[in-house]
Amino acid sequence: MSLTYPSRFMLVAAMNPCKCGQSGENSASCTCTPREIHQYRSRISGPLLDRIDIHIEVPAVKYRDLADRAEGESSAEIVKRVERAREIQLERFRGTKVHCNAHMGSRQIRKFCEPDAGGHRLLEVVTEKLGFLARAYTRILKVARTIADLEGTESIREQHIAEAIQYRSLDRKNL
Repeated sequence: MSLTYPSRFMLVAAMNPCKCGQSGENSASCTCTPREIHQYRSRISGPLLDRIDIHIEVPAVKYRDLADRAEGESSAEIVKRVERAREIQLERFRGTKVHCNAHMGSRQIRKFCEPDAGGHRLLEVVTEKLGFLARAYTRILKVARTIADLEGTESIREQHIAEAIQYRSLDRKNL
Protein backbone atom coordinates (compact mmCIF):
# COMPACT_ATOMS: atom_id res chain seq x y z
CA MET A 1 0.00 0.00 0.00
CA SER A 2 1.21 3.50 -0.70
CA LEU A 3 -0.16 6.89 0.24
CA THR A 4 0.31 10.20 -1.49
CA TYR A 5 0.10 13.41 0.47
CA PRO A 6 -0.26 16.77 -1.27
CA SER A 7 2.72 18.95 -0.55
CA ARG A 8 4.75 21.79 -1.96
CA PHE A 9 8.05 22.61 -0.37
CA MET A 10 11.29 24.41 -1.02
CA LEU A 11 14.44 22.43 -0.45
CA VAL A 12 17.61 24.37 0.32
CA ALA A 13 20.67 22.19 0.80
CA ALA A 14 24.43 22.59 0.93
CA MET A 15 27.42 20.34 0.49
CA ASN A 16 31.18 20.68 0.43
CA PRO A 17 32.85 20.64 -2.99
CA CYS A 18 34.89 17.57 -1.96
CA LYS A 19 35.65 15.37 1.03
CA CYS A 20 38.21 17.79 2.53
CA GLY A 21 36.08 20.83 1.65
CA GLN A 22 38.85 22.78 -0.11
CA SER A 23 38.31 22.02 -3.81
CA GLY A 24 37.62 24.96 -6.11
CA GLU A 25 38.90 28.40 -5.15
CA ASN A 26 41.31 26.94 -2.59
CA SER A 27 42.34 24.01 -4.76
CA ALA A 28 46.00 24.50 -3.73
CA SER A 29 45.07 23.35 -0.23
CA CYS A 30 42.75 20.53 -1.38
CA THR A 31 44.07 17.08 -0.49
CA CYS A 32 41.61 15.16 -2.67
CA THR A 33 42.51 13.50 -5.95
CA PRO A 34 40.26 14.15 -8.99
CA ARG A 35 38.95 10.60 -8.60
CA GLU A 36 38.05 11.22 -4.94
CA ILE A 37 36.27 14.45 -5.88
CA HIS A 38 34.30 12.61 -8.57
CA GLN A 39 33.38 9.81 -6.14
CA TYR A 40 32.34 12.32 -3.49
CA ARG A 41 30.11 14.26 -5.88
CA SER A 42 28.64 11.12 -7.45
CA ARG A 43 27.15 10.16 -4.06
CA ILE A 44 24.28 12.46 -5.01
CA SER A 45 22.25 10.64 -7.61
CA GLY A 46 21.48 12.13 -11.00
CA PRO A 47 17.73 11.59 -10.62
CA LEU A 48 17.80 13.60 -7.37
CA LEU A 49 19.78 16.44 -8.98
CA ASP A 50 17.36 16.44 -11.93
CA ARG A 51 14.57 17.32 -9.52
CA ILE A 52 16.36 20.33 -8.02
CA ASP A 53 15.75 23.51 -10.01
CA ILE A 54 18.92 25.39 -9.09
CA HIS A 55 22.29 24.13 -7.94
CA ILE A 56 25.33 26.34 -7.92
CA GLU A 57 28.82 26.40 -6.53
CA VAL A 58 29.36 29.27 -4.11
CA PRO A 59 33.01 30.29 -3.78
CA ALA A 60 34.47 31.66 -0.58
CA VAL A 61 34.04 35.43 -0.26
CA LYS A 62 37.31 37.31 -0.60
CA TYR A 63 38.31 39.96 1.94
CA ARG A 64 38.14 42.80 -0.60
CA ASP A 65 34.51 41.87 -1.29
CA LEU A 66 33.69 41.72 2.42
CA ALA A 67 35.34 45.11 3.01
CA ASP A 68 33.79 46.76 -0.08
CA ARG A 69 31.39 49.51 1.00
CA ALA A 70 29.79 50.03 -2.41
CA GLU A 71 26.03 49.98 -2.33
CA GLY A 72 24.28 47.24 -4.27
CA GLU A 73 20.61 46.77 -4.89
CA SER A 74 18.76 47.28 -1.61
CA SER A 75 16.64 44.58 0.00
CA ALA A 76 13.57 46.80 -0.45
CA GLU A 77 14.25 47.04 -4.21
CA ILE A 78 14.70 43.28 -4.44
CA VAL A 79 11.44 42.70 -2.56
CA LYS A 80 9.59 44.99 -4.99
CA ARG A 81 11.05 43.16 -7.99
CA VAL A 82 10.10 39.76 -6.54
CA GLU A 83 6.59 40.97 -5.72
CA ARG A 84 6.14 42.25 -9.30
CA ALA A 85 7.35 38.88 -10.66
CA ARG A 86 4.90 37.03 -8.39
CA GLU A 87 2.06 39.28 -9.61
CA ILE A 88 3.02 38.48 -13.22
CA GLN A 89 2.91 34.77 -12.41
CA LEU A 90 -0.41 34.97 -10.56
CA GLU A 91 -1.91 36.78 -13.58
CA ARG A 92 -0.35 34.27 -16.01
CA PHE A 93 -1.88 31.31 -14.19
CA ARG A 94 -5.20 32.90 -13.17
CA GLY A 95 -7.98 30.31 -13.23
CA THR A 96 -5.61 27.34 -12.91
CA LYS A 97 -4.22 25.38 -9.99
CA VAL A 98 -0.72 26.62 -10.87
CA HIS A 99 0.46 29.65 -8.90
CA CYS A 100 4.12 30.00 -9.88
CA ASN A 101 6.55 29.01 -12.61
CA ALA A 102 8.05 26.17 -10.57
CA HIS A 103 4.73 24.32 -10.62
CA MET A 104 4.17 24.47 -14.39
CA GLY A 105 3.39 21.24 -16.19
CA SER A 106 4.49 20.37 -19.70
CA ARG A 107 1.50 22.13 -21.30
CA GLN A 108 2.24 25.41 -19.50
CA ILE A 109 5.95 25.10 -20.25
CA ARG A 110 5.17 24.83 -23.98
CA LYS A 111 2.82 27.80 -23.77
CA PHE A 112 4.79 30.19 -21.53
CA CYS A 113 8.45 29.20 -21.90
CA GLU A 114 9.18 29.65 -25.58
CA PRO A 115 12.68 31.15 -25.87
CA ASP A 116 13.82 33.39 -28.71
CA ALA A 117 15.88 31.94 -31.59
CA GLY A 118 19.18 32.55 -29.78
CA GLY A 119 17.81 30.81 -26.69
CA HIS A 120 16.80 27.79 -28.77
CA ARG A 121 20.28 27.56 -30.32
CA LEU A 122 21.94 27.88 -26.92
CA LEU A 123 19.73 25.17 -25.42
CA GLU A 124 20.49 22.85 -28.32
CA VAL A 125 24.25 23.32 -28.02
CA VAL A 126 24.28 23.03 -24.24
CA THR A 127 22.01 19.98 -24.17
CA GLU A 128 24.34 18.21 -26.60
CA LYS A 129 27.67 19.28 -25.11
CA LEU A 130 26.84 19.12 -21.39
CA GLY A 131 24.47 16.17 -21.59
CA PHE A 132 21.45 17.74 -19.92
CA LEU A 133 18.54 15.34 -19.67
CA ALA A 134 14.90 16.20 -20.40
CA ARG A 135 14.13 17.02 -16.78
CA ALA A 136 17.06 19.46 -16.58
CA TYR A 137 15.91 21.01 -19.86
CA THR A 138 12.46 21.80 -18.44
CA ARG A 139 13.99 23.13 -15.23
CA ILE A 140 16.16 25.49 -17.29
CA LEU A 141 13.08 26.76 -19.12
CA LYS A 142 11.16 27.36 -15.88
CA VAL A 143 14.09 29.17 -14.25
CA ALA A 144 14.61 31.25 -17.41
CA ARG A 145 10.90 32.18 -17.33
CA THR A 146 11.36 33.35 -13.72
CA ILE A 147 14.48 35.35 -14.60
CA ALA A 148 12.53 37.05 -17.39
CA ASP A 149 9.68 37.77 -14.95
CA LEU A 150 12.11 39.30 -12.46
CA GLU A 151 13.38 41.52 -15.27
CA GLY A 152 9.80 42.39 -16.24
CA THR A 153 10.30 40.92 -19.72
CA GLU A 154 7.47 39.10 -21.44
CA SER A 155 9.68 36.98 -23.69
CA ILE A 156 12.45 34.60 -22.70
CA ARG A 157 15.66 35.78 -24.32
CA GLU A 158 18.98 34.09 -24.89
CA GLN A 159 20.51 35.83 -21.85
CA HIS A 160 17.75 34.41 -19.61
CA ILE A 161 18.51 30.92 -20.90
CA ALA A 162 22.26 31.50 -20.41
CA GLU A 163 21.73 32.58 -16.80
CA ALA A 164 19.44 29.62 -16.08
CA ILE A 165 22.05 27.24 -17.50
CA GLN A 166 24.60 28.66 -15.08
CA TYR A 167 22.39 27.37 -12.26
CA ARG A 168 22.76 23.73 -13.42
CA SER A 169 26.41 23.18 -12.49
CA LEU A 170 26.14 19.78 -10.77
CA ASP A 171 24.31 17.69 -13.33
CA ARG A 172 26.74 18.15 -16.22
CA LYS A 173 28.40 15.14 -17.86
CA ASN A 174 31.87 16.51 -17.27
CA LEU A 175 31.64 16.48 -13.47
